[in-house]
Parts: sequence; C-alpha cells; structure tokens
Amino acid sequence: MANTPSLVKRVQAHPLLWPVVTLVLILMVNASLNPGFWMLQWRDGHLYGSVIDILNRTAPLMLVSLGMTLVIATRGIDISVGATVAISAAVAALMVGGKLVITNGVAQHVSRFPMWLAIVCALLTALACGLWNGVLVAKIGLQPIIATLILMVAGRGVAQLLTDGQIVTVYYPPYFYIGSGYLWGLPFALFIAGFVYLLMHMAVTRTALGLFIQAIGINPAAARVAGVRERLISICVYAFCGLTAGIAGLIISSNVKSADGNNAGNLLELDAILAVTLGGTLLTGGRFTLAGSMIGALIIQTLTSTIYSIGVPPEINLVVKAAVVFVVMLMQSAEFRRAVRGWVVRPAAGSHT
Repeated sequence: MANTPSLVKRVQAHPLLWPVVTLVLILMVNASLNPGFWMLQWRDGHLYGSVIDILNRTAPLMLVSLGMTLVIATRGIDISVGATVAISAAVAALMVGGKLVITNGVAQHVSRFPMWLAIVCALLTALACGLWNGVLVAKIGLQPIIATLILMVAGRGVAQLLTDGQIVTVYYPPYFYIGSGYLWGLPFALFIAGFVYLLMHMAVTRTALGLFIQAIGINPAAARVAGVRERLISICVYAFCGLTAGIAGLIISSNVKSADGNNAGNLLELDAILAVTLGGTLLTGGRFTLAGSMIGALIIQTLTSTIYSIGVPPEINLVVKAAVVFVVMLMQSAEFRRAVRGWVVRPAAGSHT
C-alpha cells in the first residue's frame, strides 16, 4: 500500500534506533582497543569476561535508571537517588553485619538479624525516602529539583550518622550472593534488574498506568481535569524511584561486602539521568522508554569501562566521559542531524524551499 511506511522508515523512526547504534559503536571501539573484549570463559560454573563484568556492574545503574525514567516522564527529577542508595546500603549492612561464632569447634559467621528482615527494612527505608520526595513535590508543591536536593544533602548525612562515619563491613556470606552471586552462569544482580524491568514493562503496557504517566508529563493540569489522580500517581512514582535505588544499594553493598555512607552511590544520580536521556526519554516529560533507559545504562557503563581499559588518567576521565556523552547527545538530536544535513547537502541552484 502506498501509505504504508517502508521498513527503513519505520526503523529510522524507532525510538531505540540511536541508543542501539550508540551502544554498538562504543562496543566496537572497546573491542578494537581490547582484543579479548568478547572472550568468554566458563570457570567454576560461571561465565567470565569483560562483557559479563560490564553487565554485572550495570545492574545497579539499570535499576536506578528505571525508577528515574518514570519520575522524568512526569516532568520531575530525583537527584537524591545516590543518597538513598547510601542509606539503604547502610541499613542493610548494619542489620546483617555478621560476627564470628564458634559452635562445636566450627567457626561460622552469623547475621545480627535475619537477612530477609534486613533486606525488608532497607527497602522500606528507601521507599520512605522516595515517599518523602513525592509528598514534597505533589502535596507541598516544591519544585522537584529543590525537593530532592533536600534529601540529597540530608540523606548523605543520615547515611554517615548510621554508619558513624565509618565503613561498615559485612561478614555474612549469604548476603554476598545478591551482588556477586551467579545464577545459570550469569550475575544474579542482572536477574534482579531484568525482573524489575519486566514488572515495570507489564505495568505500563498492560494497564493504563503508562498512559496516565504520559498524560501527567504532557500536561499535569489537563490530566487532573480528565480525572487522572495526578498527585497520587506522582507520589507513587517517586516512592518507586526510591525503592529501585534501595535495591541498587543492596546490590552495591553486597558486591563490595560493606557500606560506605560517604561514597556509596556517589554521582549515581547523574549517571542515571544521563542513561535515561541517552535512552530517548524526554526531559520535558511525556514520552518515555524503559528499554531505552536500560540501553542507556549499558552505554554509560560500557563507556566507563572503555575509559578505564585504555588507561585514561583518573584526573581527566570525567572530562573524557563528558565529551563522549556530549557527542552522543548531538548524534541523537534530530535538530542537530537536520542542521548537519543542511550543511552537507546544499540545495540545487534555482530550487526554492
């Protein structure tokens, strides 16, 4: 049919085209600089390799980016997710802890509280952090960046108070499985991120929640007039963002076997916002893509791994990272591509626009 768009046009119009192209380009650059980049080894029942390491390290950022996506889709932003990660990790590490006990001559580490209770408390604390942000934004009416800035500053202090300014070491081995365990040869943290993504995908595609969030992001007042419970949904979105940050905190603290109130989740909020933006979600609200945010997180982590692997000095790696992200954002900008096309392709003499 004449009006049916061709496959090429549909591919060009797909929102995930440029995120995928960006990820492939970065992977190709990484592979060209590291000959063994794609090499995988099976040892002790696990897959090992650079790709597996990137996937494992991306899981916390994927989780935070998923929560951030919904917040940004409602015209908001949450810059306190890094602090929430630190609080969640501190609560879990303090409750799990682990001490050496010798029973019948056998030495073993035991948890202060049952591990499931520590996980629940850490996640409830993170949920409360997100709920606090949501109430400040939706009920009190504070601007999202100001509301979450409060928790960003105070939350880091709370985490340091909980840990008494020290790094809390965890000695309970079962806790390590969350961040460094393997299931079917792949990192267990990756399954957690995938499970959360599937739940969110089902929620926004099989129910009206996705349309409500888009409506709030496009025009909150119109959505409210149309009967959408804008304030309640906004509060729930911020609370969910806090919850995903809490899960990320569990993974990070489990992976490093400790909780550092000062450094855990540091600058994670910036990486999450970048990942969401690279994935194609509009910062002005409305259109959002969960899959794009997952790809954006992979782009950020792959780029970070590339920078470290090629030996960029630590004092300038952030500059290099910012420069690459800047170029990537330009590539994804339709206006920039249109301008470049205008510079390269000159109109024929005598033609009129």
